[in-house]
Amino acid sequence: MATNFNDYLNEQLKDECFRTEYDALEPEYALIRAIIDARKSKGITQKTLSEKTGIAQGDISKLENGNSNPSLRTLCRLAAGMDMKLKIEFVPK
Repeated sequence: MATNFNDYLNEQLKDECFRTEYDALEPEYALIRAIIDARKSKGITQKTLSEKTGIAQGDISKLENGNSNPSLRTLCRLAAGMDMKLKIEFVPK
């Protein structure tokens, strides 16, 4: 029996179907992590970011919780609100 989440996850990743689905979600989770990390690095709350961007705090929360997919325009607004530049890139598999 797995003793913690990482052990459990590593066990599940041995299943090819599970790994395929898990890998397919990685870009979405990477984007969520990037938004949260950027906001925290600036030391601002969702509420402050909302005030700077005009994006409702509830919508920012949904983005950070993975319950919404942002448009490119929304990502640009978030970046501007954090005094950052948005960079999107394609990398080899």
